[in-house]
Amino acid sequence: MAKRVRGGSTRPGQRARLQRRALDVSRTSEPTRPPGSPGVSLTAAEEARAAELEAQIVAEERAAESNVARARERSRRPVETEVRVRSGSIAERASHEYAYVLRDVRRIALIGGSLIAVLIAIWVIVQASGLGRL
Repeated sequence: MAKRVRGGSTRPGQRARLQRRALDVSRTSEPTRPPGSPGVSLTAAEEARAAELEAQIVAEERAAESNVARARERSRRPVETEVRVRSGSIAERASHEYAYVLRDVRRIALIGGSLIAVLIAIWVIVQASGLGRL
């Protein structure tokens, strides 16, 4: 049976990477300028695009933080009143996956016991009737 994994493929203590779309340079109307060049000002379209990207990044960060908060909330929920055993222990597997074994053992004991009772009854009848002494 395959091992179950909660959450994603991240290791404990690590955050999942945010999936961000790359800036599409071809969408801007003006050629790009090297950063830090003197006298460079942004056009209104560039400022709007920058504000849109920043809002998108902030929204993604808030979503990631809310996911982390929900995960913490789930981990703080009260544990079931049932006695918990170690994950992967024989007792847990026996109680959950092999409940049918108890039913089968009871059936075997019932059939075996009834067969022994029938044999004893036949022996008593044979001994009492004298058919065994020919």
